[in-house]
Order: sequence, then C-alpha cells, then structure tokens
Amino acid sequence: MRIAEISTPEHRQAAAVHDSHSPSHHQHNHLLTQIESKIKQTEAHPPATPLTDSLPSDLRQLLTNLTQLAPFPATNNSLKLHLWKLSYRLWNSCVDLSNAAAIRSPSSNCSPQYVAKLRHLAADMLSLAVDVVGVPSPVIKSASFYYKTGLVWHDHKIFNLASTCFERATDLLSKLDVSKISDAEERKLLLDLNLARSRTAWEISDKNLALMLLNRSKTLLFGSLIHFKALANQFLAFAKAVLSRKENNSSFNDALKLLNEALDLCEKGQSIARTREETVEIKQLKSKTMRFISAVHLQNGEFENVIKCVKVLRENGGEVGDRHASLPVLAMKAWIGLGRYSEAEKELKDMVVNKGIPEGVWVSAVETYFQAAGNAGVETTKGVFLGLLGRCHVSARAAVRVVHRVVGDDNGIEGSRIRAKVVAELVSDERVVALFANEAVAKERTAMHSVLWNCGSCNFRLKDYETSAEMFEKSMLYIPHNLENRVLRAKGYRVLCLCYLGLTQFDRAQEYINEAEKLDPNTICAFLKFKICLQTNDQCGAISQIQTMITCLDFTLDFLSLSAHEAVASRSLPVAVAALSNFLNFYNNGKPMPTTEVVVLRTLVTVLSQDLGKEAEVLKFLKQAHKRASELGAESFFGKGEVGRREQNWFAVTSWNFGAKCGKEKNYELCAAFLRLVPGFYDLMGDGQLEENNVTICRSLILTVSAMITSEKLKMTPLTDAEVKHAHELLERAGKILNLNSPSVGNIEADLHFIYVLDAYDMHGRLNNLLSQQHIVKSFAGTKTCTPQYLLQIGLSASQGPRFNAEVATFALGECLSGFLSSPSPNYQDVALIVRKLIAIASIHKGNTDDDGVLSMYKQAYRIMVGLKEGEYPTEEGKWLAMTAWNRAAIPVRMGQIDVAKKWMDAGLELARKVAGMETYQAYMEDYVAEFEKKFHTQIAGGTQPPIVQ
Repeated sequence: MRIAEISTPEHRQAAAVHDSHSPSHHQHNHLLTQIESKIKQTEAHPPATPLTDSLPSDLRQLLTNLTQLAPFPATNNSLKLHLWKLSYRLWNSCVDLSNAAAIRSPSSNCSPQYVAKLRHLAADMLSLAVDVVGVPSPVIKSASFYYKTGLVWHDHKIFNLASTCFERATDLLSKLDVSKISDAEERKLLLDLNLARSRTAWEISDKNLALMLLNRSKTLLFGSLIHFKALANQFLAFAKAVLSRKENNSSFNDALKLLNEALDLCEKGQSIARTREETVEIKQLKSKTMRFISAVHLQNGEFENVIKCVKVLRENGGEVGDRHASLPVLAMKAWIGLGRYSEAEKELKDMVVNKGIPEGVWVSAVETYFQAAGNAGVETTKGVFLGLLGRCHVSARAAVRVVHRVVGDDNGIEGSRIRAKVVAELVSDERVVALFANEAVAKERTAMHSVLWNCGSCNFRLKDYETSAEMFEKSMLYIPHNLENRVLRAKGYRVLCLCYLGLTQFDRAQEYINEAEKLDPNTICAFLKFKICLQTNDQCGAISQIQTMITCLDFTLDFLSLSAHEAVASRSLPVAVAALSNFLNFYNNGKPMPTTEVVVLRTLVTVLSQDLGKEAEVLKFLKQAHKRASELGAESFFGKGEVGRREQNWFAVTSWNFGAKCGKEKNYELCAAFLRLVPGFYDLMGDGQLEENNVTICRSLILTVSAMITSEKLKMTPLTDAEVKHAHELLERAGKILNLNSPSVGNIEADLHFIYVLDAYDMHGRLNNLLSQQHIVKSFAGTKTCTPQYLLQIGLSASQGPRFNAEVATFALGECLSGFLSSPSPNYQDVALIVRKLIAIASIHKGNTDDDGVLSMYKQAYRIMVGLKEGEYPTEEGKWLAMTAWNRAAIPVRMGQIDVAKKWMDAGLELARKVAGMETYQAYMEDYVAEFEKKFHTQIAGGTQPPIVQ
C-alpha cells in the first residue's frame, strides 16, 4: 500500500527555518536534486516502458555519497524532511510497480528483485533522517520500512539481505524504551520483527539464533492474545519443519520441545482470553498442538503417551471434546502399537459413525489397521468398508485403495487365499460395483480391474487355481459390456479357461473358451481348445484345432512349436507329429523361420521314435531330410561347421540305428531302406569327412544288399532287374572301399567282408557273370580275413541253389579242406563234409569223364584216415566213403572195364578196413575180390557184377 506523505503546519514551519549559510548546504541540495530526479523517473514512467537497469545502482551511489555527509546538522531539519519525503515517494513508486506487475507480466528490469532493491533504498534513505523533528514515531516508521523490505527479501529467498534489513530494524528499535510503547500496532511490530528475524535465521540454518529470538519474543507479548497465538504458531511451525526433515531420532525430541513451548503459550493465552471467540481460537490452536504432540509420541513409540493425549483432547475438562478426524487414527495406531487389537478395532469401527472424518483419513486408517492386523483383520476391514458405504458416499478411488491394501503383497498361499476370499466378497457387493458404474470413474474402474487381475495372476503363479479363478471372475465385474472392451472381456474368459484347465474342470474351461471365441476369435482361443482336447485325450480334435490355428489371422509359428511341446508332454505323439508336420509346410515359402528345418525334422524323428510301429513314418521324414539337404546343400540345411557336422551325423546314425532295429525285428525291407540312407547322408559331407566314415558307409552298403536278399527269400518274390542292378552298384562301391589301403578300412569286421563276398557272389550270379564270381572268391581267399569256415560256407552256397558254380564250389571247398587239414586239431566232421561235397561236385560236374579225379578224392580221404584213432573220423562218413567207392565198381564190371572195377573195389576195401564196425563188410569184400581175381582171366561175357554194398 502507498504511504501518505507527511505535511503538517509544523512541518511547513520547520521547512522555512534552515541555515542557508551552512558549508555543506550546496552539496546536500545537489545530491537531493539528483536523487529526486531519479525518483521522478520511477514516478513518471509509463507502465509499458521499462526502467533503466542502472537506476538502483545510480540511486545507491547517490545515497552513499549523501551518507558520507551525515550526520546532518540538527539545525538543518528541512534537509531531513526533504529526504523523508523522497523516501516515501520512492516507496510509493515501488508499490505502484508491484501493483502493475501483479496485473501484467513484469518487464525484465522490473522483476520482484528489482523492486526490492528500490524498497531497500527507500528504507536506507529514511534511516538517514530518522532523527527528524516534527514527525511522530520516526524510529518506528523507519524500522517498519526495514521490516517490510526484509519480508520481501525473505519471500524471494534472499535471506542475507532479509537478515540485514531485520537487523537494521532491530538496531533502530533498540533505542526505544519498550515499556513506554503503548500503541498496539507498534507493539505488534516489535513482535513481528522478532518472529521474522527468527524465521530468516531458521532458513539459513542458524537454529540457535532462531530459538533465542523466539524465547526473547516472550518478553514482547504485552498480555495480548494475538501475540500469544503468533508466537505459539511460530513454535508450531518450527516443530513441523523439524518433523518434516526426519533427520534422526533426536529430531523428534527437538520437535517435542518446540511443541511443548507452543502448548505452554496456548495455556497461558487461554487464561487471558476475554471473549468466547478468543477462547475458541486459542483452544483450537491448543488442540492442534496436542495432536502434533501425540503424533510425535507415536513416532517415538510412546504409545501410552499418545493414548493420554487423545484422552485429554476428548475429555476437554468436561466440555465437548476435540472431535478432529486424526484422533481416532492416532488412538488406533497407539492401540496397535500396544498390541491391543480389540481397542484398535473399536476405534476403527467408531469411524463409521463419525461423519466428519474425511474419506482419505479413514481409508488411511483402514490401511494401517489391516497392515498391522494382517489376515486376522480382513473381516473387520470388510465390515468397516461396507459400513461406511451405508452411512456416506464412498468414492471409487477409496474402494480401490482398500481393496489394494487387503490384497497386499503376501506371497503365502494360505494368507493369499484368506485375503482373496474377503476381497471377492467385498468387490462383488452390489453397492461397491455401483460405485464404478459411471463413466466418470472409468480410470478407477480400470484400476480396480488391474488390482483384481494382478491378485489372480499372483495366485495363478502360486498354482492356487481356485483362488485365481475367483479373482479373475470378480475382475470381470469391472469390465463394461461394450464394443470397446470386447477384447478385454475375451482375455478374461481365456485366463479363466486356463484356471479351470489347471483345476481339470474341462467342461467349464470349454464354456469359457467358447465365450472368448465369440468375442474375439483368434489363435489363442484355438490353442486353448487344443489344450482341452489334449487333456481329454481327443487326439482328432487336437489335430483339428491345429488346422484352425493355421487359418487364424494372428497365427504365428510359435503356436505350432508350443503345440508340439504340449503334445509331447501329454504323450499325444500323433498330435505332436501333426503339429511338426504342419510346421514343415512353411519352409517352402522363403520367409524367415523361427527355427531351422533340420531341427524340426530331427524333432519329428525323435518323437516318432518314441512310439512303436512308426518306422515307416520315420523313414518318410528321414528321406525328406535327405531330399531337402540335397536340394539346399549340406551347409544350408544342416548348418555350418561343427554344428552342421553333428546334425548330419545324427541323421546318418539314426538311419543306421533304425536299420539295425528293423533287422533284429526281421523287417528286412525297411531295414534295407534305412541302411540305404546312411551313405546318402554321409555323401553330403566333404571328402575329408567322407573318409572318416568309410567303415560305416561300407557296412551300410553291404547290409543293405543282405537285407534285400533276405527280404526276397522271406517274401518269395524275386528282386526286379532294377533292384539287382542297384544292389550290384552298392556292392561295387563297398568293394572299392574294402580295397582301400587305409587304417579305417582295416577295422571292418571279417564277418562283414565275408557277407560282402556272399552277396557279391549272389549278384554276379544273377547277372550271369561267372568269371567275376570266381575272381571275387579267389580274391577273398587270399585275404587275412578269410578262414576255412568262411570258405566252407561259400563252397556250400556255390554247390547248391539255382546259381550252382562247380568251379567256385570246388575251389572254395578245396581251399577250405587244406585249411582244416593244416590245423593242429582239425574238425574231421567238417573235413568229412567237405570230402563228400567235393566228391558230389566232381561226380555231378564231370560225370564219368574224370573217373581218376573222383578216385583221387577217395584216396585223399583214405590218406586222411590213415593214422587216426578209431572214431576220430566220423564213422558214418567213413562207411559212406567205403560203400560208395565199392559200389562205383559195379558199372565198370558190367561194362567189362576190369581194371577200373578193380581200382574201385580196392579203394572201397581199403576204406572199409579203416572204418570201425565194417568187419563183416570187409570179410565179404575180401572174399569177393579173391573170387574176382580168380575169374579175372576167364572174362565171361558180361562178367560177374560185384554185389552192391548197402
């Protein structure tokens, strides 16, 4: 506000009296003229015209020059009056500037700090003329200027200048006799200046000075209730500041001291109150102070003191006590601290009937009580909240806060279940639901849905599906039934489907997913139906849902991967195969895929291998893997480096293992097909890796042909020409590997080499390549792996069947016989068998054209038998040799070939003599030979035929 200029008759008379002959008169007038000129600039400038930036500094310099001429002579009172008027004019200009700034945006050089500098200058000018004559209370007025300027600096948080102003004002007032001041406003200035100076000291952290000034202010109360209230409020303000900082535990004690000072002032002030209004005001301040004292005791854990304070506040000396909303909260927290939950519950329930308690207060109280009482307080919390619904309007936001607090962060299953049950009852109450019906509370409705949803999610993670389902169902109450929330409702139905899947209530799960599909048909719905089909062992239905998923607009391949995993976990292998098979169909479109094709095929084969009787399907996908690798290239399909090599090996080894499995199960057709793939996979590797796998390739080639031949025999269906040609090519490749001079080839088993020879002999025979048959057998006989047993089997094979080869049979059996006889302990059973076979082959192959050759075989047998112990050579075989040799003489005798007949009869007799048990035959033979020799020269036509020995 503007301050009126002083103009009285006394002033005018004083202005007329001055010493015109003073030496400094001219300097004073010159400086005052300059100061007045600057002040006129501030008075006359238009509001939109900015003041010069140098104005405050120019005035300060002029004032400094004027100060150097002080003190002014006592006789020069007109100078002081002039300075006094200039000070007031400058102050009033500052008021105008401040008012203009409040109306419109201040210019850059008329900022609040700019105006404050001018105010400070006005106060300094006034202090130079503080001893002016004729002005009432000049010291008070000068101190007032400094006080008001200090307040401005304080408001702008420039505390050093504020402190300077307050100290100047204090210095001025210190010259007065306080006891003689009777004006109420002047007394109030003394107190306000002390309080303002105390606040500034507090802001610059000089707390000792601040508290000293407050205590000094107690001498400036002058028995005024207004002064008591002002000082008590300042103590209270400092206490609040201490509490807000919460530096350490000692801060509570400091705050308590300040609050006790305020309380003492309130009690003293109450004793001097005169009117009812004054009494009410001081009592309200006293109650407020005691509530803060209670809060400090509560923070210090002094719960009994809190109860005492609350009791005092409520009783109020028999009058109507304090009913402030914070009292039940303070009492409740104190009772909780003392562990007396029944009293705390009573305080909480009393809030229901106290309509003066704001919503935020009782919501905070409910939260505090529940936090302390835990699960035991959930029912009380629910009752209090529903009771509040019955007596007053409760906001949706408050409902969200209470529900959020009851839900809590308890991770225990039991605690969570108890809380969830109460929450479910609370949020399903029609009155609570009605709070969220208006669109104005859409944000709160969303928050409530989120709280319930998160609670359901937490219980779902704890696998408490029953509680989780209940929470999700209640959350659906807070989703509007409109088009915008269709997707959110569908999401709720889907998660409920998951809950009931976890509870194995598949019918309810099916109901919920059907509802979700009506609102928002998508891949997730199809996938959840797929899960239900898996759980109910409906494999056809599950496969059908896979097809449905693929047709959805939001379909991604991740769903097929997940479906395959779910099917494998449920042991629904056909479903897993269907999912992975569909996955393979997407590899031909050229789009980026989440996983490589080789991984999918490997997984398919692995899944199929877990089921019985799926060898044909395994073969199908192994062939597909080989085909795709051939089309794309080994590195593109299997991968590069060591990873690709391992993948290739896996498919080759798997083909081998399935081939071996089918061979054991005598399914030779599949066995051949699997083994045929082994070299195919290895062929895709580089030459270096191919060399490492020569042994496996060779084995698979040979066993493939063996399986083909065995399958032919079992099915009694001859191989086609194409199959024979293919088998021949496989054996040719195996033969090349066997002829390699490498260490790996040397590790091939002798049995495998032998099987190769048998198979190759068979195939060459089918192609009528007899010379190749002989060559392969003779080559084998010259190897280290060849044994008499192998040659025996080759000889037997060559000597029988549709592809009889006498040369091969004779060679193999002859070499075999030599091998047996060279042994230290020959097996004469095998020797006898070979001899019989050789005789039979010679007889059949050469007939009578080489009788001596056949006879030589008998003689060789005789030589073998010479020196053997009785029975060492098989007796039956010996008898057979003796009898067949004797019987061979019959035809030559009949044909008159006496010499030939004599050779055979001698051979038979010699053999009979080496065979035990043929003594009777031997005697008979000897008699006949003697008789034959007598008649040798008679030569009767037709001769005498030797009797046939049987």
